[in-house]
Amino acid sequence: MACEKQVWGLILTCFLIIWWVCEAKVSVSSTNDNEEKVNLSLYYESLCPFCANFIVNQLVKVFKTDLISIVNLRLVPWGNTQISPNNTWICQHGVDECRLDVAEACAIKLWPNVETHFKFIYCIERLHLMNRHTEWQSCFGATGLNPKPLRNCYTNGLGYQIEKGYAGETARLNPPHRFVPWVLVNNLPLQEDYQNFIAYICRAYRGHKIPQACKSGLPEINSSEIGTSTPQVCNVGEVKT
Repeated sequence: MACEKQVWGLILTCFLIIWWVCEAKVSVSSTNDNEEKVNLSLYYESLCPFCANFIVNQLVKVFKTDLISIVNLRLVPWGNTQISPNNTWICQHGVDECRLDVAEACAIKLWPNVETHFKFIYCIERLHLMNRHTEWQSCFGATGLNPKPLRNCYTNGLGYQIEKGYAGETARLNPPHRFVPWVLVNNLPLQEDYQNFIAYICRAYRGHKIPQACKSGLPEINSSEIGTSTPQVCNVGEVKT
C-alpha cells in the first residue's frame, strides 16, 4: 500500500510539473506575441472629413483582414482643438465636434476592447461622411451598446478629463503634428504618407506569424518622400466654417 501511494504521488508530481511547464510556455508565447505587435496610433478629430474617410475606408482594413493579430491600435480624439486662455475649447469644426470628441473618448474608456469601441467610432464617422453626424446616438442601437454608461461619462465630467489627457498627449507629440489624421507606427509619424500605413506596419513587424495582409500587394515605402506630398488633411490652425 505504501509503495502504491509513492507511485501515485510520483505520477501526480510528474503531471503537475508537465502542466506547469506547458502553462509557462503558453504564457511566454503570449507575452512574446504582445511584445512583437506593432503600435498603431491615430490622432484625429471627429468632424474632420479626411479623418472620417480614413477611419471608414482605410483604417477599418485592420479589422477586415487579419492585420489586427499583429497590431495594437490606439485612437486619440483631440486633433487640432485649441484651448483658449479662459480654458474654453475651440474645436476646428465647431461645438458638435467638441461633443463628439468627448463621446468617442468615453467610448474608448468604457469599452477598452479595441474592436468594440472602434465599431462605435466607425459608426459615428460613417454618419459624418453622409452629413448625418447629428444622428450619432443611433450608433448605440447599431452596435448593440448600452447608451447609459456613455451618457454618464459625458455628463459627470469624466469625458472631459479624458479629453484633457488627450490634449496634453497631443501637445507633446515630437515632432508636433501639423494636421490630422496624424498616424504613427511604432512612434514613427507617417505624416503625408499616412494612407500607406499597412506597408509600414508590415515592415515594422518582427514576429513570425506573418498575417496574410502583409504577404502580397503592398506598395513600396520610400522614407525620403515623407513630408513631400499633399494629402487631404485638416491642418493645424486652419479655420473651418
